[in-house]
Amino acid sequence: MSFLDAGAVTPSNREPVAFPTRRSLLVPVFITLVTVAVAAALGRTMWRAYMDTPWTRDGTVRAYIVAMAAEVAGRIVELPVVDNQFVHRGDLLLVIDPTDYGIAVKLAEASLQQAKADAENAVREATRRGPLASSGAISTEEQQVSDTKAVAAQARYHAAEATLAHARVNLERTRIRSPVNGWVTNLHVRLGDYATVGRNQIAIVDADSFWVDGYFEETKLHAIQEGDPARVKLMGDHDIVRGHVGSIARGIDVPNAQPNGQGVASVNPIFTWVRLAQRIPVRIEIDAVPDGVRLAAGMTATVEVEPRLRADPPSSR
Repeated sequence: MSFLDAGAVTPSNREPVAFPTRRSLLVPVFITLVTVAVAAALGRTMWRAYMDTPWTRDGTVRAYIVAMAAEVAGRIVELPVVDNQFVHRGDLLLVIDPTDYGIAVKLAEASLQQAKADAENAVREATRRGPLASSGAISTEEQQVSDTKAVAAQARYHAAEATLAHARVNLERTRIRSPVNGWVTNLHVRLGDYATVGRNQIAIVDADSFWVDGYFEETKLHAIQEGDPARVKLMGDHDIVRGHVGSIARGIDVPNAQPNGQGVASVNPIFTWVRLAQRIPVRIEIDAVPDGVRLAAGMTATVEVEPRLRADPPSSR
């Protein structure tokens, strides 16, 4: 037998070729269609959540700052607080030299005693002259002069009382106390500095006044109402701060409304086809702060409002 005859493949020993069935061809197509459908649904859901859900990354933690200014002038002789120290309402912040104001109180007390003695004497004299005028021992004019002196002495006595009260108030004002619970911030005053009337000496961050301002696009305000729950995530923290919508601002700055030197509106002559949605401040009142989260005015936050189901349509705002 030849070499070609030995390597030849006869029909009897040829192996059958496997062809894919119709079911095996449909399985990849079905998986692909299901994957595309799921991806499209998830994409649409994420797009609606991004476009319609009221949330913003443009949020800021806010707090009221109480600026403490001296109401009397003098040198600072006591400064029992340091920067960033927590103080309670009524705690002493600083003391202005009370020497001059203490002397003013003593002078006012002496003046009051003198005015009181003068007033009592004038009243007694007027009282003694009353019967004499009735009997004709003295003239009516003399009686009227005596009564006038008594009234003037009483007025001087009341003025002395007011002067003493003012002196005591000024003495009390030499001791500046915290009106709120909070933290001393940005303390620059030093022991021995001279305090001037009306000049801010100490600033206190009110610990009970924290809130969050979320600046939402105007296209998302329709889904926000007062009282809606809100989630606040600080940029530097993973915990969620809970709150609710307290109020929505009713106005922002309008550049076109600014008047020029003649009092007329300065309108921008350029109007572009691409218009950016204005951002409106929404105040978020804080309900609960997780343990370990430290709030500081000025922090950046992401704010997400959770609209409640409403039986009635929202009223016009």
